[in-house]
Amino acid sequence: MLRRLAVLMDPIQKLKIYKDSTFAMLLEAQRRGIELHCFEQADLGLDHGRAWVRAQRTRVRDDVNAWFEQDPPVREFADAFDCILLRKDPPFDAEYLYDTQILEHAEAAGVLVVNRPQALRDANEKLFTALFPQCCPPTLVARKTDDLRAFATSYGECVIKVLDAMGGASIFRIRPGDPNLNVILETITLEGRRSGLIQQYVPDIVHGDKRILLIDGEPVPYALARIPRDGEFRGNLARGGRGRGQPLSDHDRWICAEVAPELKRRGLIFVGLDVIGTYLTEVNVTSPTCIRELDAQFGLNIAGTLFDRLEAMRA
Repeated sequence: MLRRLAVLMDPIQKLKIYKDSTFAMLLEAQRRGIELHCFEQADLGLDHGRAWVRAQRTRVRDDVNAWFEQDPPVREFADAFDCILLRKDPPFDAEYLYDTQILEHAEAAGVLVVNRPQALRDANEKLFTALFPQCCPPTLVARKTDDLRAFATSYGECVIKVLDAMGGASIFRIRPGDPNLNVILETITLEGRRSGLIQQYVPDIVHGDKRILLIDGEPVPYALARIPRDGEFRGNLARGGRGRGQPLSDHDRWICAEVAPELKRRGLIFVGLDVIGTYLTEVNVTSPTCIRELDAQFGLNIAGTLFDRLEAMRA
């Protein structure tokens, strides 16, 4: 049973609650009578080997004008909570790495930490797809621009991106003969000092970049196809994409079946797969979104399914 929940998240006052999946989780936890506490990265530390948080008791409501109330912050050891949700958006930088190391102490003390700290460290959202090459378009990761250029020459139209961004940031579409190719490769790799990931372009992006949510390896039966706006190739909602829900296809379910055992093995409970056409392109593990859009379009309660699973894990 979950009685007290702490959530590591971005500032609650900056949430766009109509589309924020963390907020959906807060609403569901409160509906179940779970005591909510929210904290940010600066409110986490270690004291003689025990993880502590400086969290604020929080009450929420689904009102865009006044969606939260909070008590003053209280510092207490992390093992005073039954569960800690890690919902901080990327980038996964050095400070986030340290947070996962600190929260492993809470996990060792018996706290259910979701997603597992070690799994978050190990599962870079771009690189993790390499475990499932049978599901992915042709892909190369490299620092040297010559390697990336050779891939582009072999595969024609491609997409290239950095490994630690989110929301469609730092993604470029390149075509054969593109006069900007050299500067794009130099920008992505910081002139050979940073890795870039290049993939063959998937034309099915015009029909949407599908976000498929999995809860302990089980897919939600609907995906949100994020369709690029006119003049754009990125479907991300943060870049003006339009979200259209649709049932999972048989191939979508095949991809989920290929990926799910590894997710379960690592303790990745709440995950978002990005699928374009028939290809897996990313595995989102830090703060997957699209709960509220799918709930609204299909009358679902995805956070409810998540908390059913979390409560079963704590039984």
